[in-house]
Amino acid sequence: MGARNRPSSEPRVPLSRERVLRAAVAIADEGGVRALTMRRLAEQVGAEAMSLYHHVANKEDVLDGTVDLLIGEINEVVDRFDPPAEPADWKKAVRRRVLAAREILLRHRWAPALFETRSAVSPQVLRYHDGLIGLMRAGGFSHDLCHHALHALGSRALGFAQELFDPSGAGGGEESVAELEAMAERFPHLVGMLAEVAHDDPDSTLGWCDDQAEFEFGLDIILDGLDRLREAG
Repeated sequence: MGARNRPSSEPRVPLSRERVLRAAVAIADEGGVRALTMRRLAEQVGAEAMSLYHHVANKEDVLDGTVDLLIGEINEVVDRFDPPAEPADWKKAVRRRVLAAREILLRHRWAPALFETRSAVSPQVLRYHDGLIGLMRAGGFSHDLCHHALHALGSRALGFAQELFDPSGAGGGEESVAELEAMAERFPHLVGMLAEVAHDDPDSTLGWCDDQAEFEFGLDIILDGLDRLREAG
């Protein structure tokens, strides 16, 4: 019997929803969400495109599923953390939880932009926030202050900052510099700040002005303020 006709010694991994979603994450890690198509996904798992629809309804279902998968990965990590020994340690526990989530997102830099586009609420996202509220309640927060805290944290609770705009523009480089110079007379304070401030740690960045130092700066301000409100309440 020729080598081509011999049965493979490795058993074929059966197709499943989890396998499809993990393949989708791998594609996005390599080329971003734009690279993720149903045809490319079928190639990644070594199946016919129609076979995918036994496990995912469509591309939107794939995108929702990748969110659930990544937040599930975050939950697996933070669930292993020991609870705070004292109520006053709530801030360290929340900070550790948020930075652990960010560490995972830094391995999937396309994810924050995708999270912002999802209308369906992931059960894993709900579980993550439920754990966050549990830490604050154990630290002495009222339900009302927990509610304010979640609004104040916003996307930071999941480890990234949702910026209002990106003044560097899509093109970047000389074109962006020229645009800034053109705006200098109309917006001197904004342009002056942008001309002076630079972020030089691209490995810690999830978006414009969302490097690790800026993220932790904002997170600590929020947590310190919440702690003062907790003590006053």
